[in-house]
Amino acid sequence: MSIDTKVAAPKRTWKPSAFIAPATVLGLVIAAWYLVSYAVLPPARRFLMPPPHEVVTEGLFGPSAPAMLEALQRTATVAFTGLAIAVVLGIVWAVLMAQASWAETALFPYAVVLQCIPILALVPLIGFWFGFGFTARVFVCVLIALFPIVSNTLFGLKSVDKGMRELFALRNTPRLTVLRKLEFPAAMPAIFAGVRISAGLAVVGAIVGDFFFKQGDPGIGILIDNYRSRLQSPQLFASILLASALGVVVFAFFGWLSRRLVGAWHDTARN
Repeated sequence: MSIDTKVAAPKRTWKPSAFIAPATVLGLVIAAWYLVSYAVLPPARRFLMPPPHEVVTEGLFGPSAPAMLEALQRTATVAFTGLAIAVVLGIVWAVLMAQASWAETALFPYAVVLQCIPILALVPLIGFWFGFGFTARVFVCVLIALFPIVSNTLFGLKSVDKGMRELFALRNTPRLTVLRKLEFPAAMPAIFAGVRISAGLAVVGAIVGDFFFKQGDPGIGILIDNYRSRLQSPQLFASILLASALGVVVFAFFGWLSRRLVGAWHDTARN
């Protein structure tokens, strides 16, 4: 008699708490919002925080909705373009630093400096160099989104198991093969972690660029500034919610992509 020794892989089960807990928090936030709008603010100052239903009816589904959606699409285009450039530059930068300790010593301080530079202080220079349109906005996205990709990719490349490195060294494996077959697969979870962080930062960079580079077609940041100056509170809150939703969607997309590409074999993705 043969005994089947196969062990079924654990299946993901849907937990009600995964939906109930966020929905409860959302309900509490909306209740607090209504409380501030009607119980704390007098009618003359209610424009400071209009109730949620006005944000939905006058903002998200009001006459300004088409303009907000078009602006959101332009902001998303800038954010994804900047993120793509940051991913390429960040991975190449990290690979160069991972080749030798002297390369990391020479190059990593400049990545830290790039992260510490106040972007707002560079805005006039960026405008002089690249104009005040699409290119300047993309450049701001790249500056903001670059460091997490560099640091996480470098961490992943250097965290390869020592025994595996010695095994490849015993076989005199070429450096490019080690990078392609050992280091990059091991670094994929860290790379995707960096990309997820940088994806949200790229959206922030696109909105910051909108605030300061106001030439060309308006993005969501320009609309936010316009609604603020006109005291159009429902539209202002609606545009802020749309910008936040864009960041959440981008972050969730790269989380899903990470689980699809890495989750099949990496232990941390199964937990």
